[in-house]
Amino acid sequence: MATSPSHKFGQIIGDLLEEIINPILQDFCNRRCLYLDKKGVRGSARDGKKVAWIDKYGNSHDLDFVIEKGGSEHEIGKPLAFIEAAWRRYTKHSRNKSQEIQGAILPIAEKYWKDKPFLGAILAGVFTEGSLTQMRSSGFEVMLFPYDTIVQSFAKVKIQAAFNEETPDAEFERAITKIESLSTNQRRIVKNNLVTLNQPVIDKFFNDLVSTLDRRITQILMIPLHGQQHEFATIDDAITFINGYSETERYTIDFVRYEIVVRYSNNDTINASFDNKARSISFLNYISN
Repeated sequence: MATSPSHKFGQIIGDLLEEIINPILQDFCNRRCLYLDKKGVRGSARDGKKVAWIDKYGNSHDLDFVIEKGGSEHEIGKPLAFIEAAWRRYTKHSRNKSQEIQGAILPIAEKYWKDKPFLGAILAGVFTEGSLTQMRSSGFEVMLFPYDTIVQSFAKVKIQAAFNEETPDAEFERAITKIESLSTNQRRIVKNNLVTLNQPVIDKFFNDLVSTLDRRITQILMIPLHGQQHEFATIDDAITFINGYSETERYTIDFVRYEIVVRYSNNDTINASFDNKARSISFLNYISN
């Protein structure tokens, strides 16, 4: 099936985003001795050119960027950040794309809950405020390159990139031909202008990434729980139990579990629950590395 001109234009924008973000992320990782996994051949650590991770349900998802601690061409490291990039031209498609990104990354993040990884979405085009709010409320940091900044950036090299659903395919094709014919210097002008117009959102995204990856543990709360389990068929019965329960009387009861709360300098929190000392100590050793 032939690719429509509008779809091909979207692929061009996606490639442009990757060209802008890739070197910034790579430099970020190099300065911290971290490994940036991205599309392309990696080595014996994985097969093929796709970056794929398995979620907690056993499903595989292709991702754009993963930052790893201790990773290399031949070894998968500890995941510190999962980052997806996407382009959408129309608001009617934006919520679906947001949900698609969440559906891929959140189950992976839940699998690696001990690492509390950074979740990022690098978006371009038109996204509703509702779709952006939905992503942020799920723990994502969002970097959005608005559609008008893309139009302005291509205008710098005399390419008209303002399209809508009524735009004839012939206009798309003319613009695509011009974009594909850009010289290296002209393409650099487009990318530099796009960065300049969006510098505040780029800075905020990377500041939040720094805050997560450079965070430190500020407090560990350890709560050993002892008690007998009580089961109730109704809310009223449960309330009656609470009202009659003595919070001051000393009980001789069995140990149940350790509840652990780990708080970080960037306000991240990890809540854990273990039924024995060995698993609790193993968790604490893990997060210390």
